[in-house]
Amino acid sequence: MLNRTQAPDFKQVSNIKFIQPQKSILDNGVPVFTVYSGEQDLVRIEFLFDNVNWNAEKPLQAIAVNAMLNNGTNKLSAKEIAEQIDFYGAFFQTEYGQDHSTVTLYTLNKHLASVLPIVKDVLSNSQFPQKELDIYIQNQKQKLQVNLQKNDILSRKEFSHALFGNTAYGVDIQLKHYDAVKRDDLLEYFGAAYTPNNCTIVVAGKFNEQSFSLLNEHFGNNWLASNSVKNQFNFDLSQKNEVYKEKPESLQSAIRIGRLAINRRHEDFAGLQILNCVLGGYFGSRLMNNIREDKGYTYGIGSGIVSMKNAGYFFIATEVGADVCSAALTEIYKEIELLKNELVEEEELGLVRNYMLGSMLGSLENVFSHADKFKNIYFSGLDYNYYENYINKVKTITTAEIKVLANKYLTTETFTEVVVGKK
Repeated sequence: MLNRTQAPDFKQVSNIKFIQPQKSILDNGVPVFTVYSGEQDLVRIEFLFDNVNWNAEKPLQAIAVNAMLNNGTNKLSAKEIAEQIDFYGAFFQTEYGQDHSTVTLYTLNKHLASVLPIVKDVLSNSQFPQKELDIYIQNQKQKLQVNLQKNDILSRKEFSHALFGNTAYGVDIQLKHYDAVKRDDLLEYFGAAYTPNNCTIVVAGKFNEQSFSLLNEHFGNNWLASNSVKNQFNFDLSQKNEVYKEKPESLQSAIRIGRLAINRRHEDFAGLQILNCVLGGYFGSRLMNNIREDKGYTYGIGSGIVSMKNAGYFFIATEVGADVCSAALTEIYKEIELLKNELVEEEELGLVRNYMLGSMLGSLENVFSHADKFKNIYFSGLDYNYYENYINKVKTITTAEIKVLANKYLTTETFTEVVVGKK
């Protein structure tokens, strides 16, 4: 008989295997990294472009160009692009990130010959028609006006700006910035950023030599290069910075606390991820147990570490009842001080180890996930030793090391504290 009062035994994950990509080069020098899986006739092709030529006076250049790429070329209208992609059962999307802008194609391998020319046309000949630009500006201004009424979004916006200022990481986008967007500025940025000498291609799925030949045929030539300057930012850790946006009518207050930290390239990064997990990185974390389970101040609270090209940062985020905002802040800082002054219990650390190793294993559910793991290290200038070292650190870190990291990085005197609502 199954004894339901006894928890099942569990074993620590012992070995995690990664599918490493094969590197090829197109005729024009564009690197192509292929994570191959031949089980299904499906392929994902990502064209990643470094963000370049940052201009604080034109903060929406890169964002608007990426969003409007498929809104028309000198051959196809936005409607025709969408209809042709849909005809082949493919999916085409763009995504702007703070370091890279991405164009992604999902398609059956057998349709590559038909859909690649469409993508090539978009990446070579996008025109950003004025009519489409006017619609984009109108829609984005309406979206921004709605978002500025949401405490959690406003707190995230204020937090980023307090940490990173008027850079691509922290610029405070306002309605006036959309009014200043000009078609000529988009064409200028498109010509500078979406070029072969600024492109990396990452492929995942069923992609053989014939598929590579098709890719090379369309993207290995007749694609103009340009001169551009990759974004580079420097930041200094500041003293404590408090931002309070009072909204007297709010029933909930949004809290966001954190500081500049380290990125994936730093030797302490894996250890800091473990410390973060103990504090607020999973459902059984200390912040969840205290602020949600014990006090009932919130439905959810968490902490995280974000690694970017030129910076990294640590944050704690939650929304709490406006009447308990001050009490919640007190409890958050109390949990931080406990980690700085007391050793974590071995039993608690064991749970965190199992959670983190299980999450790593679970995040490798398909070939696309393996490609994502590769991008994390490639664009950080690292190799697969990073993951080996990470796994080893999770297995071997001591409670004393966690306490040292807490005192090194959870320096509340350098925290930025943002509250939107009532305090």
